[in-house]
Amino acid sequence: MTRTRAPLCGLALVAGLLFAAVAPAAQFINILTGGTSGVYYPLGVALGKVFETAVPDARPSVQATKASVENLNLLQAGRGELGFSLGDAVSQAWAGNAEAGFKAPLKKLRALAAIYPNYIQIIAAKDSGIRTLADLKGKRISVGAPKSGTELNARTVLAAAGLSYADFAKVEYLPFGESVELMKNRQIDVTLQSAGLGVASIRDLATAVPIVVVPVPADVVAKIGDSAYQPAEIPVATYEGQDATVPTVAITNILVTHSGVPDEVAYAMAKGLFEHLDQLAAAHAAGRAIKLENAVKGLPIPLHPGAEKYYREVGLLK
Repeated sequence: MTRTRAPLCGLALVAGLLFAAVAPAAQFINILTGGTSGVYYPLGVALGKVFETAVPDARPSVQATKASVENLNLLQAGRGELGFSLGDAVSQAWAGNAEAGFKAPLKKLRALAAIYPNYIQIIAAKDSGIRTLADLKGKRISVGAPKSGTELNARTVLAAAGLSYADFAKVEYLPFGESVELMKNRQIDVTLQSAGLGVASIRDLATAVPIVVVPVPADVVAKIGDSAYQPAEIPVATYEGQDATVPTVAITNILVTHSGVPDEVAYAMAKGLFEHLDQLAAAHAAGRAIKLENAVKGLPIPLHPGAEKYYREVGLLK
């Protein structure tokens, strides 16, 4: 009986080795997002599900992070294959702006696609008396996680309005969800959030306490002097209690990858993204703003060659 088993075990071992030799290597795709109460995270989860079938042999994972700046640094270090970021953070990463959180130029970064715009949403408690940017002086504010894309946006927009952090009674550096909890508990007066319209954190806040959406007038946007920032509007009734359209500023979000990602993988990710936009729209309202025709507009870094191949195939690039 023992003599019979030995050849069978040997055959099984050989078969296993042969299978291992011909089995395709798993393609790990770590998707870097943001806080779980923001927009990046649900869209990242939806992309992960898309990539399970759209990218050959893919093993997607989704990582919650502090968003733009952390994502870009992780991509440069090869600790992710795809990340969400605000366009101005991508520009600063490419240039190596130390003040923005980039110790050196991040030259491995490559663009996969421009996606939806982020809107600067300055939300005040209605009983705070805040109605304009000038009213923010002396108030308590949360400006987003330290060195996040939101916090970079906050500094930029507030500076254009003639305000610095020194003008506030208190400045908190917290993610969206934690900022909202402080608002509910009356520990701060206002939260600035850079996100897609209808972000869950602000919807949650608006159902808990009366809010005011503070306008960012077009003349303030013009003072920023950066083409990444464009005048925009938050439509009426985006949030409970918002009874008018509110002017603000928008910044394009970009899906970023890096030069170490194989061309065929970047190609499959771009193709999967734009062939499954319905799944992203179902995951979050911001997904409805992602359009193929905008995919290569205003990119501050080079396209990944794999993504470029896809855009040429569909006629977006000639």
